[in-house]
Amino acid sequence: MPARFDSRPEDRLAHKLPDRLRNCVKALVGMAAGGCVAATASAGLRDLTLVGSGLNSPVYATQAPGYEDYLFVVEQRGTIRLLNLNTRTVVNAPFLDIQGLVDDADNEQGLLGLAFAPDFATSGHFYVNYTHDPTPGAPGLDRTRVDRYTVVNPGTDLVTSVGTRQPVLSFDQDFSNHNGGWLGVSPNDGHLYIATGDGGSGNDPNNRAQTLSTRLGKMLRIDPTGDDFPADANENYAVPADNPFVGIAGAGTLPEIWSYGLRNPWRNSFDRDTGDLWIGDVGQGAREEISFQSGDSAGGENYGWRLREGDIATPGVGGPEPAGHVPPVYDYFSNGQSLFGGNSVVGGYVYRGPDPDLQGTYFFADSFPRQLWTFDPDDPDGTVANIETTVNANGAGLNTPVSFGEDLIGNLYIVDRAGRIFRIGADLITTVGDYNGNGLVEQGDLDLVLQNWGRDTADLGVPGGWINDFPQGLVDQAELDGVLLNWGDTAVPGFDGVVVPEPASLLLAGGGVALSLTRRRG
Repeated sequence: MPARFDSRPEDRLAHKLPDRLRNCVKALVGMAAGGCVAATASAGLRDLTLVGSGLNSPVYATQAPGYEDYLFVVEQRGTIRLLNLNTRTVVNAPFLDIQGLVDDADNEQGLLGLAFAPDFATSGHFYVNYTHDPTPGAPGLDRTRVDRYTVVNPGTDLVTSVGTRQPVLSFDQDFSNHNGGWLGVSPNDGHLYIATGDGGSGNDPNNRAQTLSTRLGKMLRIDPTGDDFPADANENYAVPADNPFVGIAGAGTLPEIWSYGLRNPWRNSFDRDTGDLWIGDVGQGAREEISFQSGDSAGGENYGWRLREGDIATPGVGGPEPAGHVPPVYDYFSNGQSLFGGNSVVGGYVYRGPDPDLQGTYFFADSFPRQLWTFDPDDPDGTVANIETTVNANGAGLNTPVSFGEDLIGNLYIVDRAGRIFRIGADLITTVGDYNGNGLVEQGDLDLVLQNWGRDTADLGVPGGWINDFPQGLVDQAELDGVLLNWGDTAVPGFDGVVVPEPASLLLAGGGVALSLTRRRG
């Protein structure tokens, strides 16, 4: 893994602090008997909070600048709905309704992806990925479409006109399944990334994923603000000059390809801090996998499908690793059994939200059967943990996780196929690190931590509350991290903070037994 995963938390935090505090961070850490506590795979989780319900087959959730009170929820049948996080209700009118364009919104087809342009706050541009039937009622292949829409008054308008549609690109699908559908904008380069499936059926019968003359089974990378195809009304994008296959001759190699060898990448994400790309690739029947691309990659990775499924040769059609193969950072059995088996991986996110105990932890899931997991990106196999029990998923009413989502300040959400949205963390209207209760994380909060270092939090009357600490805990590294990670933050209307235990372990309610559901290879 890249060296940056080994960087110390105090170094990563330094840029957020005033100059007069930077030099004392290491001293503070040294005072904490053991230094900064690294994020652990099972740390900081006790609850899922239901923030919305009544949605129709949701498949994705995200947030946009200017809409801090809302989550944008993609519904597979062709609508994008606004979920008001203050009232926890869904706005009646869809933010976007393209049901007339979306074909066969069942199984794996439909409206599948949403991404906002980097300049959305001024341009109002956003992008959607969906399947479309060009000849309704007649035989023929469906197509994947990526279109751009525009909000006239970004930050104010709650409805987008379908008349603002501009095609970006489209391509035929071989079959009805394996459509991919994810869209994402890299925080490093601002380009739009498009994840595509291998075209469907089983075992990639047309060998699309390993063929560079097709968009299927790929990660595409484009600049949708340009147009290299002025004569084609349906292709409105530019190819970044540093794409890995630009200028490569032979067999019609497509320059918009960024990486290849994917089967059905279902839910991917960029780490907002590093730009690293995490890919959840659904397996054929033997392995589910999480693949990785460093934020400083030059592209061109071959993730192996159809020759490789996870870490093994694909049963029946596979063989040796192809040249330049990039194996997954984590894979597991597609057998639906045990705490570490499943049938359909759901890629997730590296946590970069307000909870200091979860910093750098990767969350992911499986839909069938429902499974929720985490791992430390430095050591996925050694730290992977099943968190079904620790988040009380069944008690919370979580049915079938199909996606994760992230808001503007880094809180993570779980999208339930049954129409519900959950946030990871319990309900407290407060700001992590605001220990003096004035609505701002600042010098006064740091002073409280230093003045009370090592004291029992149960004995301290603090207006904001020692919300990073488990009951009967001490003022220690968790509280210091709460201040440093959130320095300068203010209380955000509608933001519910989180209650987290000490990072060393989780305790089963009433039992006092340390819970450690981990899987190690051997």
